[in-house]
Order: sequence, then structure tokens, then C-alpha cells
Amino acid sequence: MINGNTEIIAHIGYPTHTFKSPMIYNPYFEEAGINAVVVPFGCKPEQFTAFLKAVFSLENIRGALITMPHKVAVVGLLDEVTPTVKVAGACNAVKKLPDGRLVGDMFDGAGFVRGVQRKGFDLTGKRVLVVGSGGVGSAIAASLAGAGIAAISLFDVNTAACEGLAQRIRQNYPQIDVRTGSNDPAGFDLVVNATPMGMSEGDPLPLDVSRLSPETFVGEVVMRQETTAFLAAAQARGCRTQVGSDMLFEQIPAYLEYFDLPTTTAQELRRVARLSY
Repeated sequence: MINGNTEIIAHIGYPTHTFKSPMIYNPYFEEAGINAVVVPFGCKPEQFTAFLKAVFSLENIRGALITMPHKVAVVGLLDEVTPTVKVAGACNAVKKLPDGRLVGDMFDGAGFVRGVQRKGFDLTGKRVLVVGSGGVGSAIAASLAGAGIAAISLFDVNTAACEGLAQRIRQNYPQIDVRTGSNDPAGFDLVVNATPMGMSEGDPLPLDVSRLSPETFVGEVVMRQETTAFLAAAQARGCRTQVGSDMLFEQIPAYLEYFDLPTTTAQELRRVARLSY
């Protein structure tokens, strides 16, 4: 029930028909007795700057979830951002501090990292390969860099995007060994597919799975199906894996904490969610 004390979390993007967050957050708020609601706002790029300012002029705004196509543009509208945002080059969570400043963070990668850690994989000192340097790949690389890894190798068919991400990691995390140009998974502790490969039937695999060691942990971002062809091939090699939807559910507790709301677990969110794929 929405009433005069309800706080709003604005979910800002365009188009809104693909939004899944309202069907996860709102059932959780209802069950937990939290008087807040996630509301989708369809905002085209040319209106975004004015709308962001307007929405944060509301007295009952708790924060904003920022999604496509605004994740990059929003960075330049904020007063302060985290190192994760600086490396990712994008932001998906905004809140207003008591002094009026707008600050932002990025949780796409945090969801991936939390999922891996919850499965018992310690990232400290590990060597990781991230294939794909777009928005999701950049966010995952940024969160991995902040989790204490020793080395990261990046690969993307868009060389400029790959090299740009590598440079941002070097600037913000100079202690990490950063390399680019190869998607050979041999010798890595963690390998991540952050490309869209797997969204469509018959897509090629993002890398040569025959080069995967059974000891390597393999993660996926594609959510079209739980076990993609890539994950199935990795599992056949004996690898532990993480499905793409884990990234979505695992990042929401991080958001809740960021907005100073009672947090929960990914398992609980999966239980109450009313998703229809």
C-alpha cells in the first residue's frame, strides 16, 4: 500500500518494458514491511539532465536506479563518484547526501563479485580474464579490481574500449597487473564471459573452452537461460560456474545497503520475485 509516508526509488531509463527491478524490489518491500516503492520512469536522453535534477528535488526520494541509456551520461551530472564508477565509466545508483550533493556508485559488477564470493571463491591475489569490455564487462572488471585481485586480462573485439578500460584500471589500481589482447583462458583462476554471446541460439562461444582448467571458476552474464552453452561447456570441463541471473539478484542487497534500507539475501529475493521472462 502506497501512502503519504512512502519513499520512492526512481528507476530511470528508456524504454521501460524490459525493467525487472520493480518485480524484485517491490515484492520484497511488501513482505518485509518497508514503506518504499521502485517506480519506473521512462526518460529519453534529451530529457535526462532536467529530470534527474527534478526527481532529486522531491522530499520523499530515497534514491535512483539508473539504467540504459543513462549509465554513462549520469556520471558527469554527479558531485562525487566511487573508484568503481571511475573505472567502469558508468554509474547505476544515485543518492542525495544531507548537504545536497548527488553521489553515485556502480553495482552491476558488485553483484557478480558478491555471487562469486558467496560461493566460497576468494578473489584475493587471483588472476582473472574478462572477455567483453562493454558496460557490463567494465563494471565487473572495476569491482574485481576493488576486490584484491593480483592480475586482470581484458579482451574485446572493440580494441579501443578494451584499452580504455585497461588504462582506467591502471590509473585507479596501479598495483594490479593489467594486460589486453588475448582471450586464451589458460592459467587464470577466474574467467568471465561479459559479452552478449549466448543470447541467441547458435552463438559462437566467447573463448576456447578446451583451454579451461577444471580448477578455473567460470562466470556468465547472459540471462536468457540459466545454463548457457558456454557454462555447460565449462561444467563439462569440471569447472565451478556462476549463472548470469546471480549478478542481478546479488547486486540488490548492495543497492539496499547503499540506500540505507534493510537488506536481505539473493535467495530471499529470488523467492519473492514476480519475474516473467
